[in-house]
Amino acid sequence: MPLNPPLREWQGRWVWVIGASSGIGHAVAAALSRQGARVIVSARQAGQLQAFEQAHPGSVALPLDVTRPEELRAAAHTVQTLGTPALILYCAGHYKAQQAVQFDRQEMEKHLAVNYGGVLHLLEAVLPMLIAAGQGHLCLVGSVAGYRGLPLSLAYGPTKAALNNLAENLYLDLHPLGLGVSIVNPGFVATPLTAQNHFHMPALISPQEAAEQMIRGWARGRFEMNFPRRFTAWMRLLRCLPDAWYFAAVRRATGAS
Repeated sequence: MPLNPPLREWQGRWVWVIGASSGIGHAVAAALSRQGARVIVSARQAGQLQAFEQAHPGSVALPLDVTRPEELRAAAHTVQTLGTPALILYCAGHYKAQQAVQFDRQEMEKHLAVNYGGVLHLLEAVLPMLIAAGQGHLCLVGSVAGYRGLPLSLAYGPTKAALNNLAENLYLDLHPLGLGVSIVNPGFVATPLTAQNHFHMPALISPQEAAEQMIRGWARGRFEMNFPRRFTAWMRLLRCLPDAWYFAAVRRATGAS
């Protein structure tokens, strides 16, 4: 049974992708444009957005910095003049591996500002528009790193855990009003962020594969999407383990001391 109104027909519908300059966001924006959506692409990199606009007729480049609420408010006003988006996808993200033995508060706060604070700025800007329209779909990109604690994920994991909880609360509040809410929890996807990793990333997939999975999930009205299943199924299972079993399993799998 679908938990959200299914999104299947994209022809002529507005979509706003935030974090569209590279990686998953760029791949989703390109895929939806090919299906006829009119895509608004946002990120800090104005040059990359303009290149997308030129390569995808009908799209709109709307540069912004998600850590600046005034820029998101101005962008949301521009978007509203075009029409209520069928989908707003928050894909902006920041990642740098960190452990407690090399604690960097400023880096922790940067993760918080981009990965979570930016979503709050977005919600402040777009919720009145969506609620007034009684339609639209909000999708947040989390990570399986938000399921439970993982090595090197001290800064990144907590922000993605927060997004999962936030999405559940948004769903409870907004679904009765006719709005859709979903959360995407990918495993390893080959993006500029994961390119920083110096360890083996099991079941690594391309951004295009991730985009295909997300589009299928929206078509089926799913609340949570996680992929590739050959990896994320094990991560979901680990959430159910008693703490002692979980920590032992992670140490064995990763070689963490």
